[in-house]
This record gives sequence, structure tokens and C-alpha cells, in this order.
Amino acid sequence: MDLSHTAEERAFRREVRAWLTSHVPRRRRDERPREWLGLERVAQAKAWQRQVYEAGYLALAWPREWGGQGADLMRQTIVNEEMVRARAPALIGLMGIQMVGPTLIQHGNEEQRRRFLPKILGAEEIWCQGYSEPGAGSDLAALHTRAVEDGDDFIVNGQKVWTSFAQRSDYCILIVRTDPSVPKHKGLSYLLMDMRSPGITIRPLVQITGDAEFNEVFFEDVRVPKANLLGAKNQGWQVIVTTLMFERVNFGGGDPMYQIEPWLARLTALAKRIQINGRAAAEDSAVRQQLAQFHTEMQAITYNGFRQLTQQMRGSQPGPEGSINKLAIASLNLRMAHFATELLGPYGQMELGEPHSLDGGEWSQRALGARVFTIAGGTVEIQRNILGERVLGLPKE
Repeated sequence: MDLSHTAEERAFRREVRAWLTSHVPRRRRDERPREWLGLERVAQAKAWQRQVYEAGYLALAWPREWGGQGADLMRQTIVNEEMVRARAPALIGLMGIQMVGPTLIQHGNEEQRRRFLPKILGAEEIWCQGYSEPGAGSDLAALHTRAVEDGDDFIVNGQKVWTSFAQRSDYCILIVRTDPSVPKHKGLSYLLMDMRSPGITIRPLVQITGDAEFNEVFFEDVRVPKANLLGAKNQGWQVIVTTLMFERVNFGGGDPMYQIEPWLARLTALAKRIQINGRAAAEDSAVRQQLAQFHTEMQAITYNGFRQLTQQMRGSQPGPEGSINKLAIASLNLRMAHFATELLGPYGQMELGEPHSLDGGEWSQRALGARVFTIAGGTVEIQRNILGERVLGLPKE
């Protein structure tokens, strides 16, 4: 693993940093996720993604024929790091860029790639993920949503849940059961569903934070063209695993909410402002020890990510490093958020946007929302099973 950058990569970083300095839009400190769902904010987010794409800083590692630059992953990593450093807005089409697009490149046919990939990059079409169901979340293969053939279409009936931003998505990667007579990991198919199709009902789910980006989605006799079947019928599990691997590899790769370093810097700054027994909390030995522990874990996550990046740059498929970092990020985010509320004391109960709150009330929002990291991208329990069974060779539970 070589952690040094070439002269060209250092020059590229300077170029990206300069561009972001000039172009990152201003953000309000009390900005809430629920506001992301407003039509005006969605339009602004799409415009920002188009700006990044037109500047040549999006999906750099994608093949040139599909809108990328055929660059190595290091350049995309540099862009991701600089986006976080600049506190740039999250890309609204991140799921399409990091998960759907790479899966289409690997498993799609020529017509599907030509139809969908350009609109993913330009934020013309936003994607959501139709995986989890009631009773089939951690055990994804237990899903019951059915699809039966009817002429040139599949007819879909069933339900999905925890579908992020479904109410603003144009397409969905939908996993359905097309053969109920075989073992559960077989008989699954992977469809590309138009979310504007008749028969789809979306019901937002309000979370403890007051936001509602999660949704229940119901399908009643929804028609999906057979041309939108990705991979072979009844062989969808292989495609599902591909998408999941890209999701875990990219966990935290482009969404500032998943990034450790900027939040840890702000937590450290908070400890310097908060008073304990008449002096800055950062001068207290117990606080300093806890902050040092957080910084140590952050560095371990960073270097494990470099190991993963090195493997990919050598042409290897994503390995267990993604699951390791997923576990570590989920735990660290949760403990950092709770530690911040301990430092704040009563101020830690103030909501986002309260006039007398510290840091705009973002820490209470962070504490309430931190539990999502133990679920998003596959629960921590599933990640432990993956590592135990597939890496350590332990017996199945």
C-alpha cells in the first residue's frame, strides 16, 4: 500500500480544491433533511450535481464510453476528500452514481446502459432502492414482493419499506420474487422500475428527528417492461450482491453525513468552547482521552479504507474491508454524537434551529439520527455475520 501521491495527483487536488472554493453554494446551519424533499431544494441539488459533472469531477472511474473519464480510483478519492473538506452539498444522485451505475456497467446490456447511465450522471433521473420489506430486512432473501410475467411485462405486487427519498425518485432498483418454488436465494429477479408507473403508492415514515426521507412503497399490479430486467430472470441474487458490495465499498465515500473527520473536528472545537469546572472541557484529562480515542479510531478507518482502495486499484473485487469500515463508522458516529450531548449538558436537548442552542442545535439532531448508521447499508449484525462466516470461517448461526 503506497500512501504517497504523485506530482500529477497533488496538482489535481489543488485544481479540485480551487474549483470547489469558487463554486460550493452557501448553506444554512439549520438546514434539515426534510427540506431536501422540497421541490425547490431538489431542483437546486440537481443543478449542483450537473455543475460537478460538467466540471469533470463526477464518476471519474467510470468508462469513458459511459460518461466517466476512465481514471483510476485515486482521482475519484481525491475529489471525494475535497468535497468533504469544502463541506460541499451531498450529491442528490449519489445512489445512482455509486451503486446503480456500476451495477448497470457490470450486468446491464448495451440498451440499458445507453438508456440510464447518462441521466444518472446529469441528475435527470434520481434512483431509490427497493430492497427491504416488512419481515425481510436483515434477511433480504426472504422477500415476498412478487412479479409474474404477462406478455412483454412483469406485473408486480407487494411492499417495500425504508425506501429513502422514494417520493422524489424517478426510478427504483427493485428486487422481486419471480419463482416461489425454489430456495429463497434463487428465484429472485432485479428490475429497473419507473416510479411514475400506475399502481405505486408512497407513504412517508416520520423519524425521531422529525424528518421523513424514509418511505413505505406499495405496488398494486404495477407493470414493468421485461426490457428493464437487469441480468437473467431468477438470477437476481448475483446482481443484488454486486450492488451491496458497491454500497459497502462506498459507505461514506460521498455523503458528508457519513464522514467522520469533519464531525470529529467540530466535536474537538466544541470541547474547547464548553466549560467544565471553570476551564475548557478540552483541558480535562477524561475528555482529552476520549477525543484521542475517537481520533485513533478515525485513523484506523482511514487506513483500512486505503487498504480497500489499494486492492481495487490492483484490479481486485471489493473485499471485507467495506464491512469492517461499516461496523467501525456506525459505532464511532454513535459514540461521538452521544459524547457531544454529554459535553453540552442541558444544551444538548435543544433542537436544530433553536436560537439559544450551541452550533445551531446540530448535535441533538446528530444524536437522534446517529442510530441510522447501524442500519443503513446493511445492519451491523449482518456485517458481523459476513465477517465471521466469510472471513474468519466461523460456522453459520
